[in-house]
Amino acid sequence: MSKTAIFFGPLDGSVHRVANKVRDEIGADKVEMVRVKDATVADLDKYDKIIFGISTVGSETWHSTYSNPDWGKFLPEISKTRYEGKTLAIFGLGDHITYAQTFVDHIGLLAKSLKENGAKLVGQVPADEYEFDDSKAVEDGKFMGLPVDEDFEPELTDERVKKWVEQIRPEFGF
Repeated sequence: MSKTAIFFGPLDGSVHRVANKVRDEIGADKVEMVRVKDATVADLDKYDKIIFGISTVGSETWHSTYSNPDWGKFLPEISKTRYEGKTLAIFGLGDHITYAQTFVDHIGLLAKSLKENGAKLVGQVPADEYEFDDSKAVEDGKFMGLPVDEDFEPELTDERVKKWVEQIRPEFGF
């Protein structure tokens, strides 16, 4: 059985905490944690099972040369490889109150880039389980990954993570 990698960032924040919850739910011995701050396309190529944990980033970060040390640096690496034959899933953090018009848009932006390079994503979550106004992460009534709101719904995180890991478990084989 091959190991699953969780590519996450930034370090020491909400995404890191949720990445640890995902890891613990899967089993720490079955997962390698990879900080996007230090990751390259070579790291992506090492794994055939990848979970991405993304922070809230706007399209201005995605489409610019913005050089923040985490996702701003790693986002260009996403398009440098192909994802056919890999099992991929995304979780992302967002704020459904303050950013109800753009709730977890970053999941959608990442998913689009992955799909353009041959990815098949697993772990879609029904959008009607969340309150928000709009999101680029919704396709056919489902989020393209797991949304988590640690700002206004932290009490729901553990159950959401547990349910999502059970959902993706057959596809990932852990």
